[in-house]
Amino acid sequence: MYFNIIASGSKGNATIVVSKQTVILIDMGITFSRLEEGMKEINLDPKDIDGAIFTHNHSDHIAGLKFIPVKKQYALKGTLPTMNHNVCELFTPFNIKNITITPIKASHDAINPCGFILFDGEEKLVYLTDTGVFLEENLKYCSNPDYLIIESNHDIQMLLKTNRPMELKQRILSDHGHLCNEDGAIAAKEILGPKTKEIIPAHLSEEANTPEKCLEAWNNIFSYFGLDISKYNVRPANQWKSLLGGHYEN
Repeated sequence: MYFNIIASGSKGNATIVVSKQTVILIDMGITFSRLEEGMKEINLDPKDIDGAIFTHNHSDHIAGLKFIPVKKQYALKGTLPTMNHNVCELFTPFNIKNITITPIKASHDAINPCGFILFDGEEKLVYLTDTGVFLEENLKYCSNPDYLIIESNHDIQMLLKTNRPMELKQRILSDHGHLCNEDGAIAAKEILGPKTKEIIPAHLSEEANTPEKCLEAWNNIFSYFGLDISKYNVRPANQWKSLLGGHYEN
């Protein structure tokens, strides 16, 4: 299994996951041309997408929905404005070719927000962004993945110093907002296991976070709990530059 996080942040999100000729798109909040560019980086084309799964209905995750055929769209009830897409249910696995996908619960101010677990029979990837807390009920489904992509949205002090309205800051800091760096790292600590080899802090705010701040917080949290962060190839995702992970062979 390998993945390409084409874009991750409040200005658009899209991730491609590939295993044994199965191609899954997670969210489509970018332009079609950017999707083409990101897929070309791994020698694929948008027509190769077998299914597109959507975490929630905010525009940075569904703005490019119209570019995906409805028959290839999968989401929880109420997530998408389209009709006739495939409706999935929390904690109920479904298959797109050889990949089994299980929606897990997120806590966000959206209609039925979720994350996803993707399993190809050999490796497991957990994708969880846009959540204000990590919900304990998810743990039995997502523990010990090979790959973990999890939100690490903001540095709290940087967020408080932005010019954003206080109402927005409070929303971001709430249980229905976004995980800060420390909370993302603590959630990752709960999820990871002996098989975990890559962790990607994702959905970093451009105004209220930096990759350096993110990694500093993650290093501190892992060190506090006696974990060697170097074992997990921790690399923050980016809004404008793709991040390739997993077993990719060109």
